Amino acid sequence: MNDTLQDAILNGLYDLSYPGHEIVGPKLLTNTKHENIWLTLSYELMHCKNFTWAVAFITQDMLVPFKVIMADLAQQGISGTLITGDYLNFNNPRVFHELLKIDNLSIKIAPKNGFHVKGYFFEHDDWQTMIIGSANFTRSALLSNYELALKVSAKENATLTKQINKQLETLKKVSQELTSSWLQTYEQSWVRPQIKWQTKSQLPISQEIVPNQMQKAALKQLRQLIARGQSRGLIVSATGTGKTYLGAFAVKSFKPQKFIYVVHREQIARNALASFYQVIGGAKNDYGLLTGNKHELNRKYIFATVQTLSQSKVLAELSQTEFDYILIDEAHRSAAPSYQRIFKKFKPKFWLGMTATPERMDNQDVYQLFDYNLAYEIRLRDALKEQMLTPFHYVGVADYEVDNEVIDETANLRYLLAPKRVDYVLQQLDYYGYCGNRAKGLVFCSRQEEARELAQAFSAKGYPAVALTNQDSEKRRQEVVEQLERGKLDYIITVDLFNEGIDIPALNQIVMLRNTQSSIVFIQQLGRGLRKYAGKDYVTVIDFIGNYKNNYLIPIALNQDNSRDIDQVRKETILPGFIDVSTINFSQIASTKILASLDKIKLDSVKELKQSYQELKEKIGRVPLLFDFANYGSTSPEVFANHTGFQNYAQFLVKMGESVKLTEFENAILSFLTKELLNGKRPHELLLLQALLTKEYISHREFENILKRFGTYCNEAVLKSVLAILSLDFFNVKQRQTTKKTQYGGQSLVQQDDLLNYVLAPKLSQALQNNHIFKQLFTDVVNTGLKINQRYNKQEQFTLYQQYERKDVCRLLDWPKDVSAPMYGYRVDKKETPIFITYEKDSSQKRNALYHNTLEDGQTLRWYTRAPRHIDSDEVKRLLNTPKMKLHLFVKKSDAIGKKFFYLGQADIQRKTVKEELLGPKKKAVVGMNLRLQQPLESKMYQLLFE
Repeated sequence: MNDTLQDAILNGLYDLSYPGHEIVGPKLLTNTKHENIWLTLSYELMHCKNFTWAVAFITQDMLVPFKVIMADLAQQGISGTLITGDYLNFNNPRVFHELLKIDNLSIKIAPKNGFHVKGYFFEHDDWQTMIIGSANFTRSALLSNYELALKVSAKENATLTKQINKQLETLKKVSQELTSSWLQTYEQSWVRPQIKWQTKSQLPISQEIVPNQMQKAALKQLRQLIARGQSRGLIVSATGTGKTYLGAFAVKSFKPQKFIYVVHREQIARNALASFYQVIGGAKNDYGLLTGNKHELNRKYIFATVQTLSQSKVLAELSQTEFDYILIDEAHRSAAPSYQRIFKKFKPKFWLGMTATPERMDNQDVYQLFDYNLAYEIRLRDALKEQMLTPFHYVGVADYEVDNEVIDETANLRYLLAPKRVDYVLQQLDYYGYCGNRAKGLVFCSRQEEARELAQAFSAKGYPAVALTNQDSEKRRQEVVEQLERGKLDYIITVDLFNEGIDIPALNQIVMLRNTQSSIVFIQQLGRGLRKYAGKDYVTVIDFIGNYKNNYLIPIALNQDNSRDIDQVRKETILPGFIDVSTINFSQIASTKILASLDKIKLDSVKELKQSYQELKEKIGRVPLLFDFANYGSTSPEVFANHTGFQNYAQFLVKMGESVKLTEFENAILSFLTKELLNGKRPHELLLLQALLTKEYISHREFENILKRFGTYCNEAVLKSVLAILSLDFFNVKQRQTTKKTQYGGQSLVQQDDLLNYVLAPKLSQALQNNHIFKQLFTDVVNTGLKINQRYNKQEQFTLYQQYERKDVCRLLDWPKDVSAPMYGYRVDKKETPIFITYEKDSSQKRNALYHNTLEDGQTLRWYTRAPRHIDSDEVKRLLNTPKMKLHLFVKKSDAIGKKFFYLGQADIQRKTVKEELLGPKKKAVVGMNLRLQQPLESKMYQLLFE
């Protein structure tokens, strides 16, 4: 590490020619769209031997993710010190109470002499990392504010390290331990400081209710829909985003003669009436209810329960054109018979459906009921980013374990309710805490008996709780909710009762003591606590993760990731997650359980893809194309491309029961496009095909201009490669009994005429003219591939940290043939050498397990040639002695994750490290050498690949 650290310091502070290092090199930290200061702090915490933080200001809203890491560090015997103070009375006493819950943290209070420090210090083996700058230990400073902090690493015997350690030791000596008595005194004298600035939530509220930005956009889309003569529309709006107000704004804009609002519960109808009156105004007697107790049918604005309105005698009193505007709230219920009677009866000028969750687990087509007119969609992630909801801190912790057996909802009830398990649950709830002075929590469990007995156990332990199930009346439910809001209760314990419909804005803790069976239900339950409420800065979400087969759904639901891309889900589980200032945190044990669940599931099973296909078909009202999947953020088109059950999307459509008739040749061409070009890793072939779909021929110069306008690179080698790909010559390599070229139809897609213009091959041209379905699917792959290409660097062959298979590398290196099959670990070519490294070896018996590649310092890999090889072997001499030889390094964590490798950039051979070695039980000769990355490895990639 000594040389690495020295080079990194010299690179950062003296001269770029020295090798840099992402992890230990000097670096300026700030908060951006993709990075934030907390990411660096959390990485340093997880990799240090101990730490000292000296920070003046701390807010409670950043303590939850900090506690997750501290709990993991406690398991490893690692502790730290936090020095803070009472300067300007900034630190709320509640912060100190929460810090005292962290057993492996020593908290010291600095003297009252203007303590205004912001420094984070981490000790490693024989060196130290320090982060000093403007950022306090607050959510805004570490996640979103414009802050600057300098990260520097230095040896323990360096002057700077000694200066800092001396300062810290002095500071520790003059500081006092945080004790209960000090905190009691501070609490008694503490006065909330007057903040000179105001956040959005603190700005004075206007008396007039006006649409927010997303509501304005939705209203505009609705107006355009009505202007086009449409009579139905659907708005998808996440819970807490002002769905009722949005409906009121829409009705106010339409100016109906008579309007009715339909929902499934009287309390919601009453609340909606009040909200509409606030927005629309007018005479109070214009507003009325149609419920079990009230039949105010002569009013202009009527708020009805579906149970009452759908009654035959009520419907008989009303004409078909009684209402010119009908709004169906919770529109995902609209397929129910009661709602259908309403749809059949009335003929208004416009139907508006509103829902937070249009996806139905009963496969009812909600979109069809509203003529597939999705006017606008405000999903949870978007609402959080627009700060329409209260941020959350999600914590995934392992459920209680005894005698190496996890006690989760699948266990016998007596184990679920065992005193030690209840104590464990309450310890976690107390440790991770909540915003405010008292818990207002909602606990979801799996059985009614469990809910009732847990409520008794919680109450007996001093945490007043009540169970609510579907056996309780609405009046009883409302009474219990009011008790929670008034502070008479700490917890309501329920079984799926509060998934939708009931709002408890005061909730500051959501607890999940059940298996995640559905992403839809997970989001519904999470959404219960996200509605904004005075004094609520965040919601703590605590999820107890057992040995469930559905654990893989948790990161999918939290990130609203519908891609069914297993690599993406794996990243979301391993790396810290953020949605604006909301954080997603898994304990190490919980993360391991999720990854184990992920290894056992096929996200791309035909059953899963069929469900995705049907959902999107319902949403858009027609057979979806691959481009639709990409455009609507549904299943990744690459999942279809990589599937072994079908060679192209046409074959998938046939499995779905669609009538798609293609010739054998057309099927082969679509398979080629899907398997080789849809991934968008290079746009050149796609751009040429796109141009030839509209023009009879494209000249050499025209194609170069197309590439230039697209912003991608162009040279003779790549132009030659494009022709080799589209003529299928690249694939003319024997595999088993045939060649890949034969599998793809054996004939060129593109040729050059006598004037060297590019033209479509006659057979392909004829097929595109004769079969419009084939042309549609052909065009779809081309357009989708170009959309996917947007994530790649257009100016480079390879994009840093993107994934590639060996066959992709052969194509992007402009090689004349696909030699990926015999390539194995590397191939020394004339000017470029790709090297593929599997970091973790799945089996000691496998050949590649003998090559003990190691990441020695975060930037240098020890790498070995294949055996037998010697220093004077031709291959080794070409590798070492070819001038300007480019080494491209591709790494994956294990063979279990598939064929894709992450591109880590170019690497240089450290000449002094090259030597002949003997490896394996048979002591075969290989040549080992250190490969040093030209681009220092980002900490996120280090975590993903090497930990």
